[in-house]
Amino acid sequence: MRAVTAPDPGGPEALVVSEHPDPTPGPGEVVLDVVASAVNRADTLQRQGFYPPPPGASDILGMECSGRIAALGEGVEGWSVGDEVCALLAAGGYAEQVAVPAGQLMAVPAGIDLVDAAALPEVACTVWSNVFMIAGLQPGETLLVHGGAGGIGTTAIQLGKALGARVVTTCGTEEKVAYCRDLGADVAVNYRTEDFVAAVKEIGGADVVLDNMGASYLARNVDALATEGRLVVIGMQGGTTAELDLSVLLRKRGAVIATSLRARPAPEKEAIVAATAEHVWPLVADGSVRVVVHDRVPLAEAARAHQLMEDSSHSGKIVLVTGRS
Repeated sequence: MRAVTAPDPGGPEALVVSEHPDPTPGPGEVVLDVVASAVNRADTLQRQGFYPPPPGASDILGMECSGRIAALGEGVEGWSVGDEVCALLAAGGYAEQVAVPAGQLMAVPAGIDLVDAAALPEVACTVWSNVFMIAGLQPGETLLVHGGAGGIGTTAIQLGKALGARVVTTCGTEEKVAYCRDLGADVAVNYRTEDFVAAVKEIGGADVVLDNMGASYLARNVDALATEGRLVVIGMQGGTTAELDLSVLLRKRGAVIATSLRARPAPEKEAIVAATAEHVWPLVADGSVRVVVHDRVPLAEAARAHQLMEDSSHSGKIVLVTGRS
C-alpha cells in the first residue's frame, strides 16, 4: 500500500510517499480500506520532529480516516466487511489501508459523504471530550474558542451553539470573523486588531475556554475567565512556558486543565468515541453541526496539504483522498 511518512524532520517537502506492507488485523482490530484522511496541526508538528507518535504506533502520519472495513480481527463483533466507517487513530491515516481497534470506529453519520467523514473523528472527539466531558459546558454558559475558523474551532462553535451555549471566538482576518459568525458565533473577535479579553469580560467572562495556543495566551485566558471558569489547554502553538499569577485564578476559583487525546490509553479513547457517537452524531445527521471541508487533496500531494495548513488561509478541514472512493 502507499503511505506517507516523514523520515527526516523538515518542511512540507520532508513528507515521503512510499510503499509499505499491507496491515493485518490483530485481536480486536479491523483493517480499513482508507478512502480519506484529514490533516491536523499535530501532523505538521510530527513532520517537524516535535510531536512523535505514541510508543508502539506507526510512523505513518494521520490521526483519523474514513473508509470501508476490509478485514476483521479475532473477537470483533458488531461490524462487518464492507461497512462504511470513520475512525480515530493514534497514527496511520495517511495510507491506503490502516489497522484500528474496533472500539475507535464510528459509523458514518446519516447523510454525510464518506470522504468528508474523514474530517470528523479528531475534531468531534476533541471538542466533545474537552468542552463537555472534562470542562462540563452547560446550556446558558459562555464558551470562548480560539482559532474559530480551524477544524477544532468550526466544530466547537457549532456544538456549543447547538447545545445552548453562548459562543465567543477569535480569528485572524475579517473574512474569518464573518465566517465564524455565519457558523453561529455570537461574538467573533479579530485578535490582530481587537482585545479578546475585553470582549469576553464585557459579557461576563468565559465559563469555558478552549485554547490551542498555550503559553502565549495563558495569562489572558485566565483573565477572561468568569467565576468558576475552566480553561482547557489542548495545544502549544504559542509556546510551552509562561508565568501565571495564581492570585487571579484563586479569586475566580478557576481551573486550568491541560489534556491530549492521541496518547490516551485505548479504553479511554473507546469511551470518548462512544460518547461522541452518542451525543454528536445525531447533531451532524440533522444538520445542526455540519462538516466543514476547505479542500480535498490527493494523498500523493500531502506536502501541498501541509503547506495549506501552515499558511493558515483555510477554514475548516483539509482532507486527503486516496482515490479509493
